[in-house]
Amino acid sequence: MTRAETWFSHAATAVVGVTGVVYGWMRYFAEPADEFAVVNHPWQDDWQALHILFAPLVVFACGLIWRNHVWTRIRSGFAVRRRGGIGLASLFLPMAASGYVLQVSSNAALTRVAVIVHVATSCAWMVVYVGHQLSARRTASFARVRWGSRGAGS
Repeated sequence: MTRAETWFSHAATAVVGVTGVVYGWMRYFAEPADEFAVVNHPWQDDWQALHILFAPLVVFACGLIWRNHVWTRIRSGFAVRRRGGIGLASLFLPMAASGYVLQVSSNAALTRVAVIVHVATSCAWMVVYVGHQLSARRTASFARVRWGSRGAGS
């Protein structure tokens, strides 16, 4: 992956994660100022709209990551940090599909299930994503210590 693709995926994940967390807090934990309010917070609809607006960036970033990172590592047999990558890959489809279902479903039971799946997989995605990035730093620093300034394949 290029540096620009890496930073794009980090930025997209961060923006969508932050907007999702803020929207989720407003939707499920904020107390409405008025007992007859339709929303719990006056900005709730705006944060939901931002989350929906930016979510396709994560889908696009995952396409970039798949093409330039995941698939090349699978083909080469590169096994370092594979557990985190497999975790991210397995969480992506239910996270994205449940987010889509939330936008198009008119069935209350289906929407309830989609909310549970979306929140669970999205929270897990954020934890695994951060862990995957931290393990990359740990792997890189280990390679510097072990191989010196030459790098690991020199």
